[in-house]
Amino acid sequence: MAKKKKYSYEDKQDIIDQELNKRQNKWFLTSLAWIDFDDVKQIIRVHLHNKWHLWDQSRPLAPWLNRIISNQLKNILRNYYGNFAKPCLNCPFNQSGVAEEDSVGLCGFTESKTQCNECPLYAKWEKSKKSAYNVKMPTALENHSHEIKLQNDDLYLVDNAAKRLHTEMKKKLSEKNYKIYEMLFIENLTDAEVAEKLGFKTSEKNRKAGYKQIKNLKTKFHQQAKKIIETKDIFYGEN
Repeated sequence: MAKKKKYSYEDKQDIIDQELNKRQNKWFLTSLAWIDFDDVKQIIRVHLHNKWHLWDQSRPLAPWLNRIISNQLKNILRNYYGNFAKPCLNCPFNQSGVAEEDSVGLCGFTESKTQCNECPLYAKWEKSKKSAYNVKMPTALENHSHEIKLQNDDLYLVDNAAKRLHTEMKKKLSEKNYKIYEMLFIENLTDAEVAEKLGFKTSEKNRKAGYKQIKNLKTKFHQQAKKIIETKDIFYGEN
């Protein structure tokens, strides 16, 4: 019996590029001018090349590629974006979508209804990371170890506050509604993607499918999350 050919990274480069290009329209990292999707693809290509020996060639390539690419995209977002971006980005009170630079976003938590230092997480970000967010330039880590430690501590605080809120929301929402909450605020799917998964329709002219249903659910989630934050210390509480 002839020995099955072992494929090299170069043999499958067209398929790799095809899988990478599928992600381009979903890439939303626009706040750092010094990294674009071409840079991201190159970072992932290098990683795939280094990990190529881990692909079990008796199995299909596509699922393995998808898992590696998805994990690397999450890592890149965390490393390049999470250390700088406003905490509003994935907050369920963010009523403006992605929190863009030089804009005053809408917030369902603060009294002013804007993304500002009335929120403890925003206040901490403003004090410790806003200057880095505004500069958006890479720097040599060996000369800034103290700043890097502060950034990591702040990111840890935001991540754990979000986890605590998600846990409390799961207790308060029905199983069906929590699944929708999870898609919107944990998986970060767009309203249109969630509406499509749920089979929502619309009869309103010039409105996307599920516009009213998703809007009403978001309002419900914001109200419930606000009650939780007002009664529980999710920012500095224990895990």
